Amino acid sequence: MNVRRLIPGTALAAVTALGLGTLTACSGASAAGNTDKFDVVASFYPMAFLAQQIGGDHVNVTSLTEPGQEPHDLEISAKQTAQLQESDAVLYLKNLQPSVDDAVAQSEVKTKIDASTLTSLEKHGNEVGGHAAEHDDHEDEELSGLDPHIWLDPVRYAQVAEGVGKAFEKADPDHAADYKANTATLVKKLDDLNTEFKTGLADTKTKVFITTHAAFGYLAERYGLTEEAINGLDPESEPSAARVKELEKMAKADGVTTVFYETLVSDKTAKTIASDAGLKTDVLDPIEGITDKSRGNNYFSVQRANLKALQTALGAK
Repeated sequence: MNVRRLIPGTALAAVTALGLGTLTACSGASAAGNTDKFDVVASFYPMAFLAQQIGGDHVNVTSLTEPGQEPHDLEISAKQTAQLQESDAVLYLKNLQPSVDDAVAQSEVKTKIDASTLTSLEKHGNEVGGHAAEHDDHEDEELSGLDPHIWLDPVRYAQVAEGVGKAFEKADPDHAADYKANTATLVKKLDDLNTEFKTGLADTKTKVFITTHAAFGYLAERYGLTEEAINGLDPESEPSAARVKELEKMAKADGVTTVFYETLVSDKTAKTIASDAGLKTDVLDPIEGITDKSRGNNYFSVQRANLKALQTALGAK
C-alpha cells in the first residue's frame, strides 16, 4: 500500500510506446489502437512488461504511465482516454491508479483484464513499532484497502501472467498457441526467480528491513521477512524526532542496518532517518517504472538487484 501523500501529477499528453524487453520510451510512438496487431493498453510498467512478454510480436503495447512518473499520481489525458477506446484490450491493476480505473470503467474496450482478480490480495499493516500511521487529509482509499503490489512477489506475478495469457488466447485466438507458449516461458522464469529469492534469503542475520514505501509486503511474506514502512510522511518532509527514536530503537533490537528508498521519489526521508539512527541507505526498487536510474533494464534484472540489496542489508550468509 502506498503510504505517501498523493499529489496530482500533470496530465500526460500522449501514451508512451514501449519496446520489447527493456520497455523504455521510444520516439515515434504508434497510437494505442488501429494497428494491424493486437493492441493492448497497459496501465503501468509491470502490466506492460507482462503484455510484451506474453504477446511478443503479435501485440502493440502502450503504457498510460511514462517511465519515471510515479504511477499512483497518474491523471489520464483526454487524448489517452480516446486512444483507450480504440484498443483491443486493456491490462491494469484496479485500486492502484484511480484515474485508470475510472477510464476503464467508462470505456467500451471489449477485453478488460484486471490483474487484481488473477491472484490473491491481502491487507498489509504499515505500522512502525506497532503505532498507527499519521495520515494526512489527502489519504487515499488505497491505504485502508488491499495491498496492490502483487508484482513484487514472483509467485503472484506468475499467477497474474497465467491469467493474462488465457485472456490473450481468448481475445486473439489466431495467435493462441504463441501466447500459451510465451506464458509458459515467462512463468518458468518467474519460478526460477522465486527459487533465487528463497535460496538467497534463507539464512540471514536479521529478517527485518525498513522502507520509505510500503510496497514489499508480499515479497516479505513470501520469504519470511518483516517490512517496517515509514508511514504518514510526505516524501519531501523530515521525520519527527519521536519517529526517528522509535525507528532507532527498533533497528537496534532487530539488527537492522539499512533504510531503503526508491528511485522515483526523493531519498531525503530515508537519509535523514538513517543519519540520525546511524544506519546505511540503499535502493529497493518497487519496479513501478524503468528509468536510467534503475538498477537494470527490465523486471528480472531489477528484481535481482533488489535481491542483492536485501542480502547485503540482512546479512545473508
